[in-house]
Amino acid sequence: MNKKSANNHKITHWLHLFETKVFEYPKIILGLIALVAIFFALQLPNLKIYSDFADLLPQTHPYIELHNEIKESFGGANVIIVGVEYTQSDIFNNDALARIHRVTQAIDSLPGVNHNLVTSLTHRNTRKVWLTPEGNLNSEPYYNPEQTNQTDAALDSLKSDVIADARVYGPLVSPDMHMALIKAQLIEGKLDYAETFRQIRALQESEQAEGVKIHVTGQPMLVGWSYQYLDQIIVIFLFTGLIMVSLLIWYFRKAYGILIPLAGVIVSSIWGVGIISLFGYNLDPLSLVIPFLISARAMSHGIQLVERYYQELTTHDNHHLAARLTFENLFRPGSLGVVSDAIGLLLIAIGSIPLNTKMAHYASIWALSIIVTVLLAVPLLLSVLPKPKNSQATHNIFRHVGSLCADLISDQKSAKRLLVAGLLLMAGGLYFSSKVVIGESEPGSPILYQDHEYNLASKAINDSFPGSEEMYIVAETDEKGGIKRPEVLKALADLQRHMLLDPEVGGAKGAPDLVKQVNRLLHNTDPRWSQIPDDQLYVGGLMYTYMMSNPIPGALNEFIDTDERVANLVFYYKDHQGETIRRAIYAAKTWIAENEGKVEGLTIRLAGGTIGVIAAQNEAAFQTNLLVLPLVFLLIFCSVTLFYSSFLAGTMMLGAMFFATTLTYAYMGIVGMGINSNTVPIIAVGVGVGIDYSIYMMDRVRAEMVLSHSLIAAVQKAIRTTGLAVSFTAITLIAGIVMWVVLSDLRFQSDAALLLIVMVVLNGLSALLLVPSWILIFKPAFITSAYSDEDGVIHGLADADSSADSDAAPLTEATSATCLKKATA
Repeated sequence: MNKKSANNHKITHWLHLFETKVFEYPKIILGLIALVAIFFALQLPNLKIYSDFADLLPQTHPYIELHNEIKESFGGANVIIVGVEYTQSDIFNNDALARIHRVTQAIDSLPGVNHNLVTSLTHRNTRKVWLTPEGNLNSEPYYNPEQTNQTDAALDSLKSDVIADARVYGPLVSPDMHMALIKAQLIEGKLDYAETFRQIRALQESEQAEGVKIHVTGQPMLVGWSYQYLDQIIVIFLFTGLIMVSLLIWYFRKAYGILIPLAGVIVSSIWGVGIISLFGYNLDPLSLVIPFLISARAMSHGIQLVERYYQELTTHDNHHLAARLTFENLFRPGSLGVVSDAIGLLLIAIGSIPLNTKMAHYASIWALSIIVTVLLAVPLLLSVLPKPKNSQATHNIFRHVGSLCADLISDQKSAKRLLVAGLLLMAGGLYFSSKVVIGESEPGSPILYQDHEYNLASKAINDSFPGSEEMYIVAETDEKGGIKRPEVLKALADLQRHMLLDPEVGGAKGAPDLVKQVNRLLHNTDPRWSQIPDDQLYVGGLMYTYMMSNPIPGALNEFIDTDERVANLVFYYKDHQGETIRRAIYAAKTWIAENEGKVEGLTIRLAGGTIGVIAAQNEAAFQTNLLVLPLVFLLIFCSVTLFYSSFLAGTMMLGAMFFATTLTYAYMGIVGMGINSNTVPIIAVGVGVGIDYSIYMMDRVRAEMVLSHSLIAAVQKAIRTTGLAVSFTAITLIAGIVMWVVLSDLRFQSDAALLLIVMVVLNGLSALLLVPSWILIFKPAFITSAYSDEDGVIHGLADADSSADSDAAPLTEATSATCLKKATA
């Protein structure tokens, strides 16, 4: 049986017939591609760029389920925190109190604010409670806006009253009494980020004065800041386009080399953005690096095709044949590379964050469209255009990269040295990878730089207060009025004591404190009565007394629900770094595990507030990281193994991916970048995109092996030719995202682009040095036994059969030396 017969390779023979038919109707196919591009272009006006807070949350996580249940009653993570700071005096003067009240009123007037969950020293809900001579409780606001000229004695009395109230002194007034906080919860469905940001900035401008600083932090403000940099997208886009065009001009210096890759990326981008608009998805400002990366990937594929086309023209005078050979040689490995890209993108959807799920859907389809818009369209376009007058290669620095790498791998000994060096780097990478934290490694928001106004405001507030980051722990009972049961309140008080053992907890607020405070007030403020009574009716009476002393409806809403079945405990932390959150959640889970079932009908649920929401995001990111990356590895391994019918081919790609990914995590550990819901997708995408280089290199070695019948010669020739394409396309890919590093004021976009650049460089080095070295050392049969069938399609023997191809020339030392000399030449 002749193994080269097309009858023995029916699938590849059918593919070859498809490739042949495609080139019989190039103009019709190009016309169809153009018509689809016009259709997608008509969808572009419907594109929306905005952030949706709900899209950032893992909706199936139990913490987020709790957050969704209690956000209307106790509040959620959409909190605005405003600090009014007097640098030269305390806040207990008429000017400061009037200013704090004006700011409070302005915050209470924001669009979508929950008026029942606004707190401030001067707000009507913040009240002084005392015992009257008749034995009744009474209350009044600490601040009366009609009394704007209080005497010094009245101001001193107000200061003393505030210091005596633990609900105000610490949570709302700083211990040094130079800053007051205004907190407000905003309702997600009614929240207008842009308008909220505009009003707050106007408020800051009007109320800031000499010796007065207005600090503002919170999720709505963070999103508002990200909106302010949307104009930068246009600037980044223009600079990116300029850089990539300049690279093409400098590299090719030929019209086809410049215009055809540009045409491919333009059509690909129209398809991609049209797909987003057609699906009705929004582009989030934080995820814009990914579309730029996909566009740059389309450009790099176009460059490889044009470069190979010019190489074919040096041996084939017929430019139609050169275009077809370019297609036949690069379409299959290119398609495999695109599928690898799409796998990395699609698997992002496994996580439970809607933003990443949406991005996975449109980005993976966009990436797959490159097969049509670039890998198919560019060779067809080259076949219908006139033959270029000048097909000689232009000399530039990139043409020396392949030669340099080829010189490093001159024999098996040097290949072994490179593999050992790679293993040592991986060992060091594993050590530094252990330093990567789950969540954020710095205080403030990683979306913005540490010296940004937002993070400076967060730092100022957290430096002045025991803690402004809130974690909610919710207690549920199985009956109405269950929270009034003494054993329930005592259990919650014990939980509070347990949580306060953590020195990072700045304070707590809950129903047990309220009951103890009212009980003490009813006993002439005797501290011995600051305890929870043993009688449920007495507890109910204390709550009723407090509620009746407050003429404002809903006096107990911040502590318990209207059925008195659910209570909210609030704990204050200074930051939401990964370590802080893990410690907080661990402490709560420890108490729950030790006390679960001790109080009948009581259930403790975690966790709401800013800390709870970010904890859910961190846990979801960690679980996604554990699942997505192994799946990316596995699916790419299976794709390569099936494509080349070789387990060793998949193993080689697995090693290349593991090398680049390990050192990527090492980089994250060194620079202090944490694993969170933003970085996990970037890593998955980087793995899929970066493995292309190794696939191209492996495929080129196999193709050269068919021609030279010498492994060392095939490796050398592949490095000198494909090494050129790898180095330049890597630079092109970097050029497509580098302006995010240089120009973006959003730190996350800059860090994400830099992380992708690191992955591209590492994957490029792996393809240029480690993959060829691995081939030389292990001599996989799918390469050493490679042959071409009657259709010109290359095949290899199975791994088990490592015998040389019977039709190939023997690999003698003389043959190897001759082929190596030709390859070097």
